[in-house]
Amino acid sequence: MPPADRDAQTSSYDGPVGGWGSAKGMAAIARVARPGPGAFETLRRQNKPGGLMCSSCAWAKPPNPHVVEFCENGAKATLWDLTSARCGPAFFRDHTVTELATWSEYDLERAGRLTHPLRYDAATDRYVETTWDAAFTQIGRELQAADPKATTFYASGKAGLEASFLYGLFARAMGHNNLPDSSNMCHETTSVGLKEVIGSPVGTCVLEDFDHCDMILHVGQNPGTNSPRMLHPLQQAAKRGCCIVAINPLREKGLLEFANPQSAWQMTVGAPTEIADRYLQVRAGGDIAALTGIAKHVLALEKAGGGVLDHAFLDAHCHGLQDWMAWVDATDWADLEQVSGLTRAAMEGIGAIYARSKAVIGVYGMGLTQHVHGSDAIAALVNLLLLRGNIGRKGAGCSPVRGHSNVQGQRTVGITEKPELVPNDRLRDLFGITPPMDEGWNTTVFVKALLEGRAKVFLGLGGNLARAVPDTDRVAEAWGRMDLTIHVATRLNRTHLMPGRSSWLLPCLVRAEEDMQDGTNQQVTIEDSFSHIHGSIGKRGPASPHLLSETAIIARLAEATLPVNPRMPWDHWTRDYGRIRDLIEAVYPDDFRDFNARMDQPGGFYRGNPARDRDWQTDSGKAQFTAPAALDATGLGRDPGLYRLITLRSNDQFNTTVYGMSDRLRGIEGDRMLVMMSPKDMAAEGLVAEQRIALAGDAEDGIARRVAGLRIIPYDLPRGCIAGYFPELNPLSPLSRADLASDTPATKGIPVRLDLA
Repeated sequence: MPPADRDAQTSSYDGPVGGWGSAKGMAAIARVARPGPGAFETLRRQNKPGGLMCSSCAWAKPPNPHVVEFCENGAKATLWDLTSARCGPAFFRDHTVTELATWSEYDLERAGRLTHPLRYDAATDRYVETTWDAAFTQIGRELQAADPKATTFYASGKAGLEASFLYGLFARAMGHNNLPDSSNMCHETTSVGLKEVIGSPVGTCVLEDFDHCDMILHVGQNPGTNSPRMLHPLQQAAKRGCCIVAINPLREKGLLEFANPQSAWQMTVGAPTEIADRYLQVRAGGDIAALTGIAKHVLALEKAGGGVLDHAFLDAHCHGLQDWMAWVDATDWADLEQVSGLTRAAMEGIGAIYARSKAVIGVYGMGLTQHVHGSDAIAALVNLLLLRGNIGRKGAGCSPVRGHSNVQGQRTVGITEKPELVPNDRLRDLFGITPPMDEGWNTTVFVKALLEGRAKVFLGLGGNLARAVPDTDRVAEAWGRMDLTIHVATRLNRTHLMPGRSSWLLPCLVRAEEDMQDGTNQQVTIEDSFSHIHGSIGKRGPASPHLLSETAIIARLAEATLPVNPRMPWDHWTRDYGRIRDLIEAVYPDDFRDFNARMDQPGGFYRGNPARDRDWQTDSGKAQFTAPAALDATGLGRDPGLYRLITLRSNDQFNTTVYGMSDRLRGIEGDRMLVMMSPKDMAAEGLVAEQRIALAGDAEDGIARRVAGLRIIPYDLPRGCIAGYFPELNPLSPLSRADLASDTPATKGIPVRLDLA
């Protein structure tokens, strides 16, 4: 199946998110995936108690679900998982790895589900069939011979809590904390920045809060493409008069209007629901300035008449208020306008709404966090929320929107490079191991070690990491120099085509498939963005009789690698996942009390959040007001020839998984090699629509970066900001530019210049 030629098309999209457009989008993916008839029964059960928890985003699963409790993205993920296409030994006999490396992400995905364990044969440049026993035996030998400190166990954020717990235990028993995960690439800034100011590494809201707020600040997040089920509570909030303020560089359809596919009225003659009351098109990296400008007006209203700030809350629960107010007072409106790209009047208008709102939720995504000063941007949002006591009460709080379905849960059960975040004393007592106490590698540190030749072994639990990280061209050159690469995967992707000296593909079940162990179909569990734990069980027959579950693969790898330890009976644990959940409860008793008994509770069981109870586990013991190190979150100057590149997903995409070539909500079809640009900037540069150009990186590390063949698309963006797709434009993202506190890559403000030569 060679890469297909596709005609590029650009037009405006006048429809809302949802509605018939969403139905047509799902149907288009179904035609490509050709799933079996059981796929639609799986969708009927999706995100419902006793059913399948979506493997796409981590949005909440309500206790009283709709008849249809899946969105366009979730349906695409499930249909894609249950494709009838197969990528087995015959496929690899027909194609060399060198040939496949020239295929697009989309065409590799279309090859279908991996069906057999495979090893790379360098002599023929092909993956060849092997047996599970042979794979585990040989990989075990190679892992035994490896230096643990040069070994990396990466987790993509999809695997359930059971597999994730065993994965972290395996790494520590082997002797390393090199446990990077997809959180390092997106919401690690929340884990670090939010914890610094309120003592919690996760959001403070629960789903019910969206029923009681009267204002939502929606910053740097696009629900239409990234979390469409979120549009249900946003729609309900808008209908009952809640003021929704969108702060985002691009005017995204998901924040403008939504037609609910479950409403016969809206699917026929009814008008869609308008979502955002106000839309502030902030410059990339201008969120700190925008949020500070809103807060500055709130403080001015307090000075003018009083009664605006929640003084009782501030006195009892906050630290650093006076120093922060002095900084705000000294910050000039002209600087706030210049950095944010907004007018003073626009910021004051939002400040006036905020000052009279009784319960406010701050929602945010990676547009806020993926900057050099992303942690400061989170603190700026928290500063504003604290002024009126909008953390720790009903209808109010801080609500980051997570991506992969269990990325938050993996962190909860020990997927972290930081030993201080793991109850290592319990691991010693329960398992008789000596966990390493030195800090391991996060994703950025792993990539640096890879480029320097220090990373020797890579085990990937899902994901397409070599394409997801910054500096992808440099990473691709270095990846194959590792001694051993092992991928637990469902489909073929580009990272698999960069084999190490010894390389293996280990195919696993998808969440929708039966996971039979010792004659019983096993449940797994996941954690959503609101810290609720849900059980999930698959009912479809596996795509191949040769597939194993992620949990079983990890257990057998550990068994083949580690010395025999009676306290770590991997095979015994694998035969009944309830035994693994008992282990999780023993290691994390506060979070997972009565785990097995509660995992099927409708809406999930809440594992709690101290900050929601106004228990501030910070250095001061209180919520912290913080002045930022810089107003501009990008850390870039005012060079007129420098553009801020925002990388983003299309409508037919989840992370690096490309389901199709449509970005319907932006009116773009058939071509992902493009750059969106303000018409005013195009005119100033002498560019015309559809012209092909190149972008050159402009980082200060002296490394040349360039992506050519990009089609110019006129788009409604602030001056000086351009946008294009992830991962195609990742070669322009420098590893050297990341959030200063968390190491999260700064991919929403990449410095580039136009290369018209």
